[in-house]
Amino acid sequence: MFERLQQFLAGLSGGDRPVFAADDPRVAVMALCIQVMEADGKILAAEKKALRTRFKEFYDLDEAELDALVAAGSDAESEAIDFFRFTSELKRQLSEEQRIDLIGLLWEIVYADGERSEMEDHAIWRIADLLGVSGRERIMKRQEVAGRAGVATGGESDEG
Repeated sequence: MFERLQQFLAGLSGGDRPVFAADDPRVAVMALCIQVMEADGKILAAEKKALRTRFKEFYDLDEAELDALVAAGSDAESEAIDFFRFTSELKRQLSEEQRIDLIGLLWEIVYADGERSEMEDHAIWRIADLLGVSGRERIMKRQEVAGRAGVATGGESDEG
């Protein structure tokens, strides 16, 4: 809550911060990442760092652009009542391969802290389903990311 207040106050100053349009697909991706990070009720520093690193690399953003994108994603996420707002547009805009890669990104955020929760599993299952990513592809991405992170995938508690 305090972070959102800081973001609001920073936004009042105008500044040189880049502005991301509400329909920018990067805002939707950021909002989904934030929703997955919040799924287990705790956002850890490792998750925030992984999110920032991946977005900075993938979208070639500088710090100011990244801060603006995080703020835009946070704003969009706080206004959303479900995943559909973001997944419906992304499903139209992204290829199948890009949607599968997005699921991989979500798993990277989950495994940044070395573990996954049932709530994170459920969130990614719902997002994948809405994006039209098969259960097989979702699980393969999870196993791939877990393997890179050196985490055992353990029991198959996946939904669907």
